[in-house]
Amino acid sequence: MTLHRSEAAAIFRDQAKQRILLTDGAFGTMIQSYKLQEADYRGSYELPSDQKGNNDLLVLTRPDVIDAITRQYLDAGSDIVSTNTFNANIISQEDYDAVHLVREINLAAARIARTAADDYAARDGRPRFVAGAIGPTNKTLSLSPDVNDPGYRAVDFDTMRDVYQDQTAALLDGGCDFILIETIFDTLNAKAAIMAVLDEQAKRGVEVPMMISMTITDMSGRNLSGHSVEAFWHAVRHAHPLTIGLNCAFGADLLRPHVQVLSGLADALVMIYPNAGLPNDLGQYDEQPATTGGFIRDWADQGLVNIVGGCCGSSPAHIAAMADAVAGKPARALHAHDHRTRLAGLDPMIMAA
Repeated sequence: MTLHRSEAAAIFRDQAKQRILLTDGAFGTMIQSYKLQEADYRGSYELPSDQKGNNDLLVLTRPDVIDAITRQYLDAGSDIVSTNTFNANIISQEDYDAVHLVREINLAAARIARTAADDYAARDGRPRFVAGAIGPTNKTLSLSPDVNDPGYRAVDFDTMRDVYQDQTAALLDGGCDFILIETIFDTLNAKAAIMAVLDEQAKRGVEVPMMISMTITDMSGRNLSGHSVEAFWHAVRHAHPLTIGLNCAFGADLLRPHVQVLSGLADALVMIYPNAGLPNDLGQYDEQPATTGGFIRDWADQGLVNIVGGCCGSSPAHIAAMADAVAGKPARALHAHDHRTRLAGLDPMIMAA
C-alpha cells in the first residue's frame, strides 16, 4: 500500500538537521499553579464522580487555561507543543465516569494546540508542530495486578490497541502532526499503541509519524516491564519512529548515562524531556531553570540530543533556559541504519552478520 508521506515530518526532519529543537514542558505542573477547584474541572457537565484532578477535561471546561499554558511554552521557544491528553483514553477516563467524552476531549485538545502553533508560525515563519500525547493508561499488559495470580491481566492486547486507536483517530482529526506515545513503563503497552497507530495509518492511507518515549523506573536503567534502554529500542525500532527518547522518571543529571546509551545506538532523532530534578518530601520539584539548562547544555556539547524539553516539575522558564543552553549548538548526528537482526528479551541480543 502506498502512503502519502507526512509533509510535517519532512519539515521537522529538515529543521532538526539545522539545530537542536525544543518540545514543551509539563502541563500538570502549570495547571496546579492555577489552583483550580472541582467546579472548574466539572464545568457544566453532569458527571457522577469528583472531577478535580481530571486535567484532560479542562480542554472542554477551561480551554482558556490550556491555551494560555500552550502559548507560554511557545513564548519560551518550543518548536513542538503537545496536547493535554495524557489520560484522555477510555481506560483512564473510566476513573472519572467520563468515558463518553473521550473523543470530544481529544478533538478539543488537538484544536487548542493546533491553533496556538499556527498562530506562532504565522508570526515569524518558523514551523511549529503539534504532537498528540498518548499516555500509558493505568493498566499494564506485561504484569498482573494480582500478586496471587501472576497470569491475570486487567486488560488484553486487542482491547488496549482499540483504546489507543480511538484516541489516535481523534487526535489526528483534531489536527495533530505526530502521535507521541510517551512515559512508556510497559513495552507491551507501547507495542499495542504502535499497532494502533499503524492500523490508523493504513486506514487513512497517510503516514502518521510516531514519537516514542520510554520512562525508566529505577537506577538500573529499566522500565517497569524490565527492559533496558537498548532492549526497548530493539523492541520498537521496527516502527521507524520519527523520534525515540526518554522522559519523566529522573532529572537530567541522573538520566544522562541512559541518554548516552540511547544516543549511541538509535538511527532516529533522539528526544529527551526529563523531570525538573527529583521531587522533595512534599512532592514538589525544586530544580531551578538555570540548573536544568546547565545539564542540557552538557548534553548538547556532547552531541547527544536532537530535541529537548521538560516533564514533571518543568515550566516555561525551564524551557527558556534550555533554549538558551542549546542555541547555536549543532544537533546530534544520526547513525546509519544497521541491518543486523536485533532482538530483545529483557536485555538486547544482536545476531552476528
